[in-house]
Amino acid sequence: MMLKIWAGSILLIFGMLSSSLGGYVGINIGTDISNLPATSDVVAIIKANQITHVRLFDADAHMLTALADTGIEVMVGVTNEEVLGIGGSASEAAAWINKNVAAYLPSTNITAISVGSEVLTAIPNAAPVLVPAMNYLHKALVASNLNYQIKISAPQSMDLIPKPFPPSTATFNSTWNSTIFQILQFLENTNSYFMLNAYPYHGYIINDGIFPIDYALFRPMTSVKQIVDPNTLFHYDSMFDAMVDATYNSIAAFNTSTIPVVVTESGWPWLGGVDEPDATVDNAETYNNNLIRRVLNNSGPPSQPTIPINAYIYELFNEDKRSGPVSKRNWGAFFPNGSSVYPLSLSTSDNSIGNSSLGFCVARPGADSTKLQSGVSWACGQGQANCTAIQSGQPCYLPDTLQNHASYAYNDYYQKMKSVGGTCDFDGTAITTKNDPSYGSCIFTGSSNSSSFGFTPRSAYGPVSPMGYSSKLHIPVLGSFLFTMLVTFLVVDVHSIPFVIAY
Repeated sequence: MMLKIWAGSILLIFGMLSSSLGGYVGINIGTDISNLPATSDVVAIIKANQITHVRLFDADAHMLTALADTGIEVMVGVTNEEVLGIGGSASEAAAWINKNVAAYLPSTNITAISVGSEVLTAIPNAAPVLVPAMNYLHKALVASNLNYQIKISAPQSMDLIPKPFPPSTATFNSTWNSTIFQILQFLENTNSYFMLNAYPYHGYIINDGIFPIDYALFRPMTSVKQIVDPNTLFHYDSMFDAMVDATYNSIAAFNTSTIPVVVTESGWPWLGGVDEPDATVDNAETYNNNLIRRVLNNSGPPSQPTIPINAYIYELFNEDKRSGPVSKRNWGAFFPNGSSVYPLSLSTSDNSIGNSSLGFCVARPGADSTKLQSGVSWACGQGQANCTAIQSGQPCYLPDTLQNHASYAYNDYYQKMKSVGGTCDFDGTAITTKNDPSYGSCIFTGSSNSSSFGFTPRSAYGPVSPMGYSSKLHIPVLGSFLFTMLVTFLVVDVHSIPFVIAY
């Protein structure tokens, strides 16, 4: 009994430490992908890029096993299909916890469970069982003494707030008042947080030019174009902050205590159809890098400046199997081979992820396939690139895509010829990157990696704050802290107005 009390107290203290160390940036991992890499490769990509928090949309056994002993904080998901069963059965909830959570602890650092995905707006018929599902899962955690370590919440869409602007008058859709009230009571009682999916890209598109794109992309705006809430006179530098504040004000309407908002999804697509001109590589790069900088400044939105905003980028890879417009399949920040679609800065120092000491030449995302094929033929022929590795049965053949083969051929040529004037262009189908595109046993020319996998994993500490402290305790400190706590416990034994644009 004493051991259980001690363990629970330690986990509670860790939870308090975690919440006081500032904002962090995580990433979503979707799986609707034709050429999804092996889970070990996915984890290597995550570690190589110093990503410390990931969100899974399910509780995939292979991924949870691969994440063991990495220290990466994991949010596992109850799928919308599972919500219906769990919401009607306490025993089913207990079985889910035993199978998908308890079985992987403590090796896999599971810290949160997301119950469904936008249930109220996506599958409204499941609304009556959403809160019971959350309660049953929490009781199962309590029974396993895991409730101090793992938080439960349910991601909601911004569609739940019909008029989010201005934030001061925002309220949830009254249709769901009863369910939302129960959700907020649960979050308050369990000291959890509100999970929000916030997409300024959608907000910008839906409002059809009412707001400048700079506002959606976190870009600075001149003083005469700043967005101001007429009721509070708060100035909003970004639509992201306004969305988070709209959520805080919607929560406040229920007279609960302040419940922190965690953004479980946010991002920008880098490729769209002919009717989606704002889905570009440049805009995606701008949005996600500015989002990272915004989160890592450790401040909250205007109405809650002392509560840092944690956010998960949507998403790790493109999910090419998803239906809908072209943009829906092109949110990924990385290709399956581990190379990034565009440079990302995961710290406040503006250093891009990956190996910054090397330059690689890869195929440009969305490049014309005819030009790519011509480029590969030239590089492997007249350009004298060594293209053996991309032949069938060789280490760089898979994934068998023109994009992948072109990247290898282009880079091999570039590394050999750049010192004598060779360029990374190939009729506009190539770009340079600081990120090592090597993966698995496929090592790109110029890589400094000598391991069997094409990455050199770095310590999975949290994002560095402006004060220079990591959002995770370093291992020696953590060990000392645990030892001290163990000794101590053994000794003791025991609102609807349009935005005003200031001109």
